[in-house]
Amino acid sequence: MSYNKRKIINDPVHGFISIPSELQYDLIQHPYFQRLGRIKQLGLSYMVYPGAQHTRFQHSLGAMHLMQEAIAQLRSKGNDITDEESDAVLSTILLHDVGHAPFSHVLEDAVVDGISHEEISLMMMERINEEMGGRLDMALDIFQNRYHKHFLHQLVSSQLDMDRLDYLIRDSFFTGVVEGSVGTARIIKMLNVDEDHLVVESKGLYSIEKFLIARRMMYWQVYLHKTSIAAEQLMLNILRRAKELALQGTEFFASPSFSYFLCNKMDKSKFIKESDALYNYAMLDDTDVLSAVKAWSNHPDKVLSMLSKDLMNRRLFKTEIKENPVSEVEYEQKLSEISEKLGLNRHEASFFLSQDIVSASTYTPYNEDSNIKILYSDGSLKDISEASDLLSISLISKKVRKYFFCYYKE
Repeated sequence: MSYNKRKIINDPVHGFISIPSELQYDLIQHPYFQRLGRIKQLGLSYMVYPGAQHTRFQHSLGAMHLMQEAIAQLRSKGNDITDEESDAVLSTILLHDVGHAPFSHVLEDAVVDGISHEEISLMMMERINEEMGGRLDMALDIFQNRYHKHFLHQLVSSQLDMDRLDYLIRDSFFTGVVEGSVGTARIIKMLNVDEDHLVVESKGLYSIEKFLIARRMMYWQVYLHKTSIAAEQLMLNILRRAKELALQGTEFFASPSFSYFLCNKMDKSKFIKESDALYNYAMLDDTDVLSAVKAWSNHPDKVLSMLSKDLMNRRLFKTEIKENPVSEVEYEQKLSEISEKLGLNRHEASFFLSQDIVSASTYTPYNEDSNIKILYSDGSLKDISEASDLLSISLISKKVRKYFFCYYKE
């Protein structure tokens, strides 16, 4: 590795992070990866937790650091991981989020309908691989779970992967929600491999229980916080109105790449077919969206300008969390109230309210590809849901669903 590529990054969560090889250095320098520095990890959660300004760039570096620690630990226990495999799995975790849309999960379906960020990440990784002459061949196999050492994929994507370990501790740190903090060092120390499956030694059982509880706390306190939902729905309705106006030929400010997606109905098949789609997507980040919304605050269209002003000035929708869906009568009543109050027709007023469902589960047991197995000293294995005295299988595997109703308030 050449001297000028030996870099150390000072991270507030993990301390010093070293770049392990020239390949990772070259990937970090790639425009696709640099773009992640302009995409917030938690979308609009900074409107609830002002410290949540961290980016996908920071998270990806942190996940790479934890992967280095995990590889060293697994090797110390006699598990065979070659230098080439180490290089590949570090590259995989580094690029696992490269396909995120602006504001991360908030705009995932708003920019391109019907395609996940994982699918776009794969497309971007394949494009980088072409540019680098096949240096990511093994990384792509690991990412798609086609490599013969299955546990390498589990380190990247499972219910106990380096991605989750980093985002829990990082999101906890930057939001100040201490309940989300997990002992990553202890968990990594307890990792091992049994019959090509990533396992946790029994001494780490309590750390895994804490990890699962922390994950549950973070989902309902941060990721699905009702005020975050209100901000996200407001943003989505702004884009829905902007797209509607753009398709009608209305002119307004937007960067060229943002205009490309506003003026075209973009679904998965069109995104894959059109040669310009990936280029324009890779040029999009949070700044494109925020600068447009700021400009739209003064747009002649009353709906677009009102919604944009509300987001810029943090006048968010009121959000009600319910156990059951909103009735049609209640929805229609609220729509009529908003229409009369704002002097809008019913279609225009529909941009000032939203309803949907949010759901989360702590753990999915008996999923052979991603479950957490506890390894005992006698060589036996148990799923965490069976091994734990604290975690009831019926509770941790239950998918909790809540309905929300967001609407304009003066």
